[in-house]
Amino acid sequence: MKKPWVRLHVWLENEDGLLFGHGRMQLLQQIDSLGSLRKAAESLGMSYRAAWGKLKATEAVAGQSLVERLGSNRDGCSLSAFGRSMLESYQRWFALVEDTAVRSAQECFPWAVSGFKAKPGPE
Repeated sequence: MKKPWVRLHVWLENEDGLLFGHGRMQLLQQIDSLGSLRKAAESLGMSYRAAWGKLKATEAVAGQSLVERLGSNRDGCSLSAFGRSMLESYQRWFALVEDTAVRSAQECFPWAVSGFKAKPGPE
């Protein structure tokens, strides 16, 4: 049998909607890396409108901005202090949850279960 790995889908939400999850994390990572919502959306295979909608929905639920413009729309954007904090907090939380899930799976199953990041490449 090939070695299994843990896959998780975890997010935070409240009665107003999705607060933060893996997709928002990826979007913020790409905005941080590329300096543009449009480029971030393209790199993730989504439309600008969809990416903008996700940001606005989360900002409405959180009550704070995730990104800030760098001058005009053509100058791009960067993460706000709140956006960076949310990104780093989610990454830290996800790593802790994944580590706990991997350890639990290793205790419950007879296989050497790993985290998804440790997934082996093609042999």
